[in-house]
Amino acid sequence: MAFLQADISDIDPEKFESIPVFDRMKLLAQHWVDYGFGAPKIMHSLYLVKGLFFFLGGWLAIGLSTPGLPLTDLGAWWGELIVYQKAMIWVILWSATGFNESWGPLAFKFKPNTAGYRYWMRTGTLRLPPWPDKVPFTRGDERRAIDVALYVAMLGTLVLGLVLPGQQTAAAYSEAGLVPAWPFLTYVAIQLVLGLRDRVTFLASRPEQYSVIMLGFGFLTLYGGGSVDMIIVAKIAMFAVWWGAFLSKIGYHFTPTVQTMLTNGPLIKSKALRRSLYKDAPNDLMPTRVAWFAAHVMGTIVEFVVPIILLFTTNWTVAVLAAAFMMCFHVFIYSMFALAMPQEWNLFYVFATPVVFLGFFAGDGYALWDASSVWVVVAAAVLTLTLPIIGNFRPDKISFLMSMRQYAGNWANSTMAFRNNGCEAKLDNPDFVTSMTSPKHQLSALFGEAGAEMFLQKTTAFRMMNTQGRGHMSIFPDVLDSMENYRFREGEVMCTFFSGWQFGDGHLFDERTIAAVQKRCNFEPGEFLSVWTESQPLHKKTIEYRVIDAALGVVERGHYDVRDVVKEQPWLPNGPIAYTVTWRHPEYLPASERAAADVPATPDAEGPLADRSAVARRDESTVG
Repeated sequence: MAFLQADISDIDPEKFESIPVFDRMKLLAQHWVDYGFGAPKIMHSLYLVKGLFFFLGGWLAIGLSTPGLPLTDLGAWWGELIVYQKAMIWVILWSATGFNESWGPLAFKFKPNTAGYRYWMRTGTLRLPPWPDKVPFTRGDERRAIDVALYVAMLGTLVLGLVLPGQQTAAAYSEAGLVPAWPFLTYVAIQLVLGLRDRVTFLASRPEQYSVIMLGFGFLTLYGGGSVDMIIVAKIAMFAVWWGAFLSKIGYHFTPTVQTMLTNGPLIKSKALRRSLYKDAPNDLMPTRVAWFAAHVMGTIVEFVVPIILLFTTNWTVAVLAAAFMMCFHVFIYSMFALAMPQEWNLFYVFATPVVFLGFFAGDGYALWDASSVWVVVAAAVLTLTLPIIGNFRPDKISFLMSMRQYAGNWANSTMAFRNNGCEAKLDNPDFVTSMTSPKHQLSALFGEAGAEMFLQKTTAFRMMNTQGRGHMSIFPDVLDSMENYRFREGEVMCTFFSGWQFGDGHLFDERTIAAVQKRCNFEPGEFLSVWTESQPLHKKTIEYRVIDAALGVVERGHYDVRDVVKEQPWLPNGPIAYTVTWRHPEYLPASERAAADVPATPDAEGPLADRSAVARRDESTVG
């Protein structure tokens, strides 16, 4: 792969769309095995530079604002709780502004690289309230001045917490002191209020990672809790992150996810190693024992065993080895350059693991049983573990981020289809207020329209290399009049344009988001469709799906068995998998029935598909 050039398939870009859809998916999946996404290495280098700025910025912000911490004597920072407090505030600020997850070209933000704050500080952009029909004063899908004010207030609180000098609170034990209570409590309060008006800015601040710790620090400071209790809350919260990830990786989805992640890693150059993950690449892309070992021994078992050791051991050598193992674990994830790009989150965990578990070693009086009250432990455990447990059994009710299911491969997602009559250009109309142009527009400026189409459809092939995409593309043939009449898009790629951010949570681009997009773009029936799937619950073998027509809403629901998906190649050479329709709007006809009834599917057609007024379209009763 050249430093400045993309590593693309040998397919002539000008002839790419003349190839049948599933043959395209096969060629792109086979290319992924050896080259991954194929982005130029300069794009990866941008993230290394950004990571350096993250470290330097955090070091300067903490060192210059905290009397008692010599800027150049980092050894004096060891064992200082305020260092961890301010480092956590720094990484939250980094995430909440859009510089962490979903940043840059590998998250399909090319110009500009950052949406985040540019999007959320602008009125008129798309806003996604979680419960607009239940929570007063949250209706609507447009960002208003109050939303911008809340967002700026949240950022301002973080900045003040970061730059304030430490105070000698009851929990302080050194000259450096600790961050006072009010920035922690004020931040969480604003974050919750903001979250009721907009799911995106709430999730982008990563509440599942940090908010319980922030809340614990605030209350323990306010009510005279000690530094031991604070550290115990931090340890339990970090343990919950690792264990939530472990719990969600049990099942069929994780092994294909590891295959695609490893073969996208720019540092894994050996074709032999890449192909060892597949039974007979490029012809048979089913996982091998090597892939299973990488997923469930190096992944699932590690995240089950090592966090338990870190949380409970009082043996220094064992603790050091366990901490080093988890640090290497996060460095490895960082090096894979996963497409959602949570880079600095991993770097923070590389920093936080030794600080929390070794700097405040359990054998030195920082074990769970050293808490001032058992209720400190109980409260931290309940607050951090409840949502991951519920979310794994009821993923329709809980964001996969709040369920701590990152990297598990089991997440809500969609594949979107735009009729190839140019209707995708409606996304760039001036009524749709965003901070960037559409992905097709951005990529076309870099690689030309034909090259852009190859890259965009490669993300569809990527989704088919995971489990959900095979389900999506099995349903489309019965929904569309012809697969060749549409261009397919990965839901996450489109979400980063719709809302300014994405990190794998398909709830951010379900039918509610598509309805908001439709208000701004006015697609005709049949122009923009999405097959959307919910995460698989831990206790079921089926995956629920919805068919969404942007102009009509949800027109079909059903499910398929995940065991039917995992045994098929990513390009479905044996045809679509079987699925069961459980509900279909009575005035909606699938493609096969439209053909039999001789009902055209063009935008100006008369008949069930085109009759918007006849359909009570927006059924949102089961969305999470």
